[in-house]
Amino acid sequence: MATVVAESLRSGGDSTADRVLCLLESLRHVRLGLPVNQLDHALQTAARAETAGAPEEMIVAALCHDLGKAISGHNHGAIAAEILRPFVSAGAYAILRHHEEFRYVDYPRWTGVDPRARLRFRDEPWYRAAVVFADEWDRGALDPDVRTPPLDYYSPLVRTVLSRPGSGIGSDRHFREAR
Repeated sequence: MATVVAESLRSGGDSTADRVLCLLESLRHVRLGLPVNQLDHALQTAARAETAGAPEEMIVAALCHDLGKAISGHNHGAIAAEILRPFVSAGAYAILRHHEEFRYVDYPRWTGVDPRARLRFRDEPWYRAAVVFADEWDRGALDPDVRTPPLDYYSPLVRTVLSRPGSGIGSDRHFREAR
């Protein structure tokens, strides 16, 4: 049985990309009182990453950063990070995992979150990239007048990045480096 599963994964039988694209599409119906739905927010964030010349995995990370909101608003970054964990670098995983904390600077103190929460990561090698992610890509991606490429435009990139099992933090090499 293990051989069948391994062969299925090697041959592209794992439909992770299809499921991720379906979850992204479901974000079209999640608005959260914002001027755009969560799919449009994801597309705007990915477009900003692409315009900035980000690597493929970071464009996909930007597209999928709020993917967890298809399930729950709480801890949505961790949900998205775990879905992409086997396919992205340790840095991209960490940025996804902690992007909510990097956005706390935007929330008033009365919400009970520490607006300086991101500073606990300031010595991490991915800290500067996470600041760019949060402040330049994620923060302003709520404009109802911005036109972005549709989800279909990003589908091949999602399929490419999510077809690299073992290349991300889920591999033994990256797991050892992350510790």
